Amino acid sequence: MRSTAPRAATPRRYLMCPPAHFKVTYSINPWMDPAKPVDIPLALAQWEDLRDRYLALGHTVEELEPRPGLPDMVFAANGATVVDGRVLGARFAHPERTAEAAIHAAWFREQGYADVLEPEHINEGEGDFAVTASWLLAGRGFRSSPLSHPEAQEFFGRPVIGLDLVDPRYYHLDTALCVLDDTTDGEIMYYPGAFSAGSREVLRRLFPDALIASEEDASALGLNAVSDGRHVLLPQAAVGLFEPLRARGYEPIGMDLGELLKGGGSVKCCTQELRG
Repeated sequence: MRSTAPRAATPRRYLMCPPAHFKVTYSINPWMDPAKPVDIPLALAQWEDLRDRYLALGHTVEELEPRPGLPDMVFAANGATVVDGRVLGARFAHPERTAEAAIHAAWFREQGYADVLEPEHINEGEGDFAVTASWLLAGRGFRSSPLSHPEAQEFFGRPVIGLDLVDPRYYHLDTALCVLDDTTDGEIMYYPGAFSAGSREVLRRLFPDALIASEEDASALGLNAVSDGRHVLLPQAAVGLFEPLRARGYEPIGMDLGELLKGGGSVKCCTQELRG
């Protein structure tokens, strides 16, 4: 039974990377079109608005230094998955992003994280791993290898639930599913059309009271969202999600990251959570 009681936010710690070198010069997902120019000052202003909103909500934001030649570093969620202070690094599917993995791993070691695993198999961090109270939900089909799932399960000691993505617009799990409350295993929102029939059935069984997003809201990347247990920061164009979230006791906050959407990412893509 879903809760309708007022929600409580919990302080979070996030890692973000300013889009100082953001541009779209190649295409590795259906959202990217090198023919469309990027307004870097506007992208930076939109990113700063997101960062400042996190700070205003009482969260901590660490910043990763952007590097020339790596325009997708702004999508910091892809660089690692952190659970209970343990860091599973990324291994990117496309050569354009390969160098980001070592930069993220080095940052964690410099910050004193003792348990940092450089993976054997391709995974793109929180792009394809979503953390609930007990499980890791894990996407596969376009980027992350199915072999990364047992690797993550062994490392974190948590059951990994594999989910097959079938629509190339939703190339990462975090474009099609958002964990709303990570203190329970029952609060998510997702778009069924992004998943295979079998994976839809798995989600239905695990999350019978999930908030189901429409195609219109999913195509606005409305599920590329971040929740602190009460506040849900999501693309402002996903207007159909606002009232259903309020009805469940959440406080939706619309964000404009239109320039970064040209790279195929929004709120969650820009935000890696540092758990533990």
